[in-house]
Amino acid sequence: MTSSLSGALVLHHVGVVVHDLETAAERYAALGFTDGEHISVPEQGIEAIVYAAGDGRWLELISPTDSEGAIEKFMAKRGEGMHHVAYQVDDIAAELARLNGAGVRLIDEKPRPGAHAGWQIAFIHPESTNGVLVELVQVSS
Repeated sequence: MTSSLSGALVLHHVGVVVHDLETAAERYAALGFTDGEHISVPEQGIEAIVYAAGDGRWLELISPTDSEGAIEKFMAKRGEGMHHVAYQVDDIAAELARLNGAGVRLIDEKPRPGAHAGWQIAFIHPESTNGVLVELVQVSS
């Protein structure tokens, strides 16, 4: 598993939901986030801009495109802001099996394609992580 010296998972990216992707991009440009990759993921009902935020670290701005999708429902409840924290793992299937065996409540029991090409993802239910939606990411080379 990708980990730090302490054995904890390594931060991969932070996901932030926004109503208007272009307005948010302008705001984040003031913080130095420029030249992000625009991504459309119709099967997830989102558009996103992914910015490099350090060596192998990312910031993901996410906007819903489906009025019935999960991101739209999330924003209707909670508004704009932090959506999830993602950690990188080397073998996502093995990590999901380990977590399931440890009694961690999973949203995804099997990995699925992420917004960015080459990312396999799975989510852990916030009930198992003190109210924070956690995403696991395996990056294919």
